[in-house]
Amino acid sequence: MQGLFITGTDTGVGKTLVSCSLLEYFNQRGHSTLGLKPVAAGCDSTAQGLRNEDAVAMMQSSSVKLPYADINPYAFEPAIAPHLAAEDAGVCLDAEVLSQYCHSMESRADKLIIEGAGGWKVPLNTHEGFDNLARKLEISVVLVVGIKLGCINHALLTVEAISFSGLKLEGWVANCCDPDAERVAENILTLEQKIAEPKLATLPFCETPLPKEMVQYFCL
Repeated sequence: MQGLFITGTDTGVGKTLVSCSLLEYFNQRGHSTLGLKPVAAGCDSTAQGLRNEDAVAMMQSSSVKLPYADINPYAFEPAIAPHLAAEDAGVCLDAEVLSQYCHSMESRADKLIIEGAGGWKVPLNTHEGFDNLARKLEISVVLVVGIKLGCINHALLTVEAISFSGLKLEGWVANCCDPDAERVAENILTLEQKIAEPKLATLPFCETPLPKEMVQYFCL
């Protein structure tokens, strides 16, 4: 499948910032773009129904405008692991169904950005995870590394898992998401030395980062 699957070393490491920045990157180069958030937990209840701020952000950065339900077909209110939120709602998340949904959107735009939830091995159900979805899509992966204590181990384990899956790791992004992190430059250098795939960007810490402003840091 043409497109990019965005995963992270953990939750809260900046996957959506990277997803939206990539959408803006391709927008600025004349491509039609579409961002998808197939599954989202931690949604807000609104007059229009459940809305996830990450999915809304991806809608705003996409040049192709579609209804919210087309961007985020599985939305759950509790801010818990998606498979638990789905169980509580009586919904079965299935990698094949999600794969078919993603493929149905493939022709809508030149560049498709699909964002997972949490990290690479976050479960969808008792026997499948987001890694299974990515494998079914046969899609290239971008790994977002939140630069903080412990990130080197998390990043290397995730790179190893992606490689084991047989998918191509297109590259990785160092997101300086922790203002209190120490030895940031040295941590990033270590990752550059340990990860064979290219670093696509180093994003500086910003209280309110704007994807359009982050585009300048990307080199694809």
